[in-house]
Amino acid sequence: MTWQVLADGPLLGPDRRLSRVLIQPDRFSELLADLGNVQVAVPVLALVAAFAAWRGRAAGQDRWWLPPLAAGLAMVLVPALVVPLKEWTDRPGPPVVVPPGTGYFPSGHTATACVAYGGALLLLLPSVASPVARRVLQLACVVLVFGVSYGLVRRGYHWPLDVVASWCLCSVLLTLLWLVLSRSNRRTSAGTASSRTGPS
Repeated sequence: MTWQVLADGPLLGPDRRLSRVLIQPDRFSELLADLGNVQVAVPVLALVAAFAAWRGRAAGQDRWWLPPLAAGLAMVLVPALVVPLKEWTDRPGPPVVVPPGTGYFPSGHTATACVAYGGALLLLLPSVASPVARRVLQLACVVLVFGVSYGLVRRGYHWPLDVVASWCLCSVLLTLLWLVLSRSNRRTSAGTASSRTGPS
């Protein structure tokens, strides 16, 4: 996708046509897009990270600080990756609503929403035992991310390709975060099991 943007490739034609079909600025789409603001999404992750740290420390986990730290690092990597890509691609925004400007690829709001809400989900899942509650949390995360993505395109803040590129980028970040958290949870479970079976 980055190559298509840099080379003005054939993928940009369908991207522009889809944008023309979807753009219909209204208050609801603006509110959805605002859920990807740093001021909204990052505090959600920070609160969940604080809860995960408190819960892990209260449970006596050895590395209780690792999951929230890893989630915070994933969030820090968002601007570290997105900003250079924006400057490199220098893509103009949709001309219908957004004033002339460049630096719209990939979507920073989409990336912020993906990592903040996705990271919060990954931090919460180990503490939720009920399968129904886990599915509700997963669905809520998907709805939030897709809501932000839809709002950005509908409002005219981004091309659809900008949003999809952020999904791809953040899928890598969230997969890495999931691997770190999975390893941390396995160590915690193993440590708990050994302490239970060890000498008293």
